[in-house]
Amino acid sequence: MRPKRIVVAVTGASGSVYAERMILALLKLDFEIHLIFSDAGKEVFFQERDIKITGNLDELFKNFFGVQTGKIFYYSVKEIGSSLASGSFRTFGMVVVPCTMKTLSGIANGSSQNLIERAADVTLKEKRRLILVPRETPVSKIHLKNMLACSEAGADIVLASPGFYYKPKTIEEIGDFIVARILNLLNIENDLLDEWKT
Repeated sequence: MRPKRIVVAVTGASGSVYAERMILALLKLDFEIHLIFSDAGKEVFFQERDIKITGNLDELFKNFFGVQTGKIFYYSVKEIGSSLASGSFRTFGMVVVPCTMKTLSGIANGSSQNLIERAADVTLKEKRRLILVPRETPVSKIHLKNMLACSEAGADIVLASPGFYYKPKTIEEIGDFIVARILNLLNIENDLLDEWKT
């Protein structure tokens, strides 16, 4: 049995609502979350979610998500020697949400220049589920090649392009549409989105 722990990385693309809804859904499902923010990811998250930067970042995120110690473990992107950089640290998988094209390129080329890229590399080599959620448009041929390289290496690409047929009323519901798709790929039961019925 895979341990009920998962790695979530947040990079500097717009779309922090996807990260927020992903983390909240995993907490509700009683997952232990190992959370990595890139430097730009923190800035964008703070700006888009209207968070005031005060005190310890670890405590800030725990307080923001309303959880007690032991449910979210926060890592600096510079902690390349952390447990997440080792294949012996077993996880359910990893989600990079949102995923910048810079991070996508680093993963596609196996550069492992920071903890997000290294943890993704470990996830692939250990044959665990890696889900990348790019939020960029339009995309160049370079972006498409990097997506293909990641896909061929075993990653899943979930474009942050929500559907609107279910008539969402809030930005959170739009976020949940993408999160439901991610959780479905991870084979994690959830009730974020009803099955389509005709």
